[in-house]
Amino acid sequence: MPDNLSKSVQYLKSVGPKRAESFAKIGINTVRDLLFYFPTRYLDRSTILNSVKVLQHIREGYEGEVTVIGEVVSSDLIRYGKKQIFKVKMKDNAGFFECVWFQGAKYFKDVFQQKNIFAISSKPVLTKYGHLQFAHPDFDRLAEKESKDFLHTSKIIPFYRVPKELRESNLGDFSLRRIISNAVEMYCDELQESLPQYIISQNNLNNTNDSVRNLHSPANDEALQKAQTRFKYEELFYFECLVAMRKQFIKIQTKPAPFKVDSGLIKKFISSLPFKLTTAQLKVLHEIRQDLESSKPMNRLLQGDVGSGKTIVALISMLIVISNGCQAVLMSPTEILADQHYKRIKNLLGSFGIEVGILIGGQKKNERQKILNEIKNGKIKIIIGTHALIEENVEYNKLGLVIIDEQHRFGVVQRSKLIRKGLQPDVLVMTATPIPRTLTMTLYGDLDVSIIDEMPVNRIPVKTVLRGESRLNDIYNFIRDKAKSGYQTFLVYPLVEESEKLELKAAETHFKEIKELHLPDLKIGLIHGRMSWQQKENIMEEFVHKKYDVLVSTTVIEVGIDIPDANIIVINDAFRFGLSQLHQLRGRVGRSNKQAYCILIAKNELAVKVSQFKLDFAYQSKEIIEKNKSIIRLNAMLKYPSGFDLAEVDMKLRGPGDIFGTKQSGMPELRYANVVEDYDLLLKARNDAFQIIENDKNLSDRNNSIIKKNLQENFSGNIFLSQIA
Repeated sequence: MPDNLSKSVQYLKSVGPKRAESFAKIGINTVRDLLFYFPTRYLDRSTILNSVKVLQHIREGYEGEVTVIGEVVSSDLIRYGKKQIFKVKMKDNAGFFECVWFQGAKYFKDVFQQKNIFAISSKPVLTKYGHLQFAHPDFDRLAEKESKDFLHTSKIIPFYRVPKELRESNLGDFSLRRIISNAVEMYCDELQESLPQYIISQNNLNNTNDSVRNLHSPANDEALQKAQTRFKYEELFYFECLVAMRKQFIKIQTKPAPFKVDSGLIKKFISSLPFKLTTAQLKVLHEIRQDLESSKPMNRLLQGDVGSGKTIVALISMLIVISNGCQAVLMSPTEILADQHYKRIKNLLGSFGIEVGILIGGQKKNERQKILNEIKNGKIKIIIGTHALIEENVEYNKLGLVIIDEQHRFGVVQRSKLIRKGLQPDVLVMTATPIPRTLTMTLYGDLDVSIIDEMPVNRIPVKTVLRGESRLNDIYNFIRDKAKSGYQTFLVYPLVEESEKLELKAAETHFKEIKELHLPDLKIGLIHGRMSWQQKENIMEEFVHKKYDVLVSTTVIEVGIDIPDANIIVINDAFRFGLSQLHQLRGRVGRSNKQAYCILIAKNELAVKVSQFKLDFAYQSKEIIEKNKSIIRLNAMLKYPSGFDLAEVDMKLRGPGDIFGTKQSGMPELRYANVVEDYDLLLKARNDAFQIIENDKNLSDRNNSIIKKNLQENFSGNIFLSQIA
């Protein structure tokens, strides 16, 4: 039997070589690719009203959105001074209505041609003349035959993403729907099942063919839901198979020898610290100690909020390893942070006679070569650095512990390169971006997880407030007043455009404005992304030593920078920053026993809206959440001091992939499922996957042959990456 699913889309009706090239540009090469190009949304006949029904709804006080289908009768471009308004008159089988746009008039004029048929969705209003009107509606063009069929049946119409690559070869919504519909009709039955029959039965899932057919042309809403559930489950199931396989892979590894703990050295070091370890730090250290004493390599994730003391835990772990004659490495995402770790660790170990080295880009050749030699011969025991640690010419003497700081900032291949420079070293990955509890066991199910959920005793929570731009003068007075008590301030501005010249110009403009107009009586410094790490480090050193009262920054101030007297941070245009960024920035202050302040600045209207908004995901619709993301982020910053609570909010707003770097983790991206909304399904898929891999590690059972085949064909790259992550 010929493999029709693997043949080129060019042989499909209405495609041909030219259009096939356009399809190839968006990753659709074969018939199978096209069958799995699913709609992004649907228009259900049951939600459609005619114009008379809409008028009746308005008079009865209905204020929601409706959908009508109508034909373009005429259009008009109206000028009011420099402004243009575009109006379209439309009719359906019951009467007339109009659509109006106050922006983008030229674009809409080209779209709405006479006699074209559109499905219009929006909140309807009555004009002062009694006309039915839709302002800035969503719309979809329908073919005439399609719209007639649609109005007289209970059909649900699918809408596909039609990127510019397809439009350039004269492929629009209707023609793409027709091509896909023909392909489904001809070839859908040739699709092979991708889940074992026993999994399908025990989870009450549809088979592949029915699911594909119902996603493209659902008979009703129930059929659509079942088809979506099938593909969500399948995606989550294979994702969790990879996590389970990675866990099995880790289980079978052994390290050259377990480490023995030199209790005298550790006690001496802990008593030399100028502070007491928290209960949470001691608990985590106990967990790490058990790993180091085991014959299996440690593979642990250490989570802790900004300023919770992860670095000290990492350093004590290093001491255990180097007292056993091995080396320990700490890889940081930036040179300035690596340099800070180096100076702090060197200072803490000053009386212990332990050699600490740093390896970063930009070092002088002679200095670098000396460090490389001392790493190779084992003189340097603790090595701190950036990506420079994984370069080919770096040879370690006996690498026993690898610590990755801010693990989501590194790709899986970079992490694996460092790990492979040792012989089954213990691995500790750290993050100050807390991972929601709901995600920890699913996304990082192969790692043992430790959490520092307690802040140092003398820390006072940072006071976070939101102010409108009209209050800026009051804020400058506050900064000036606090400077008399030794307080220092970060003034942060967002980078609006990714451009070196623009960033430099913006930095200098803000700096000049603050220095000359707003705070001429204070000492003002400037730091920005175009500086070398050495320049940034010098500025930070000068800030620590009180050369500046205020530091103006146009970039995110580097993760982990520790300046005890910097206890005010003002974040301008705070709505432009992500929630994780805002929390990291807030973590730059409050590093001492003084009261610290985080002042978020927003436009006056936005500040008012934030104060009136009640944050409650349980009762707010997706539409409300989507439209109010900036308000929700700022509201959450005011409400939650904890990074774990903020991470839950952030995941609901953005999805897990964007936050935790699943794109870099060696795991596939999720196309259909959402781990927040589909959490129950995720747990079901996880339990099934882990049970199967636990009982049949090599998937040699005949019933699991489909799983093995699927993993080999579709996830072989991920299996490799999953073993080295």
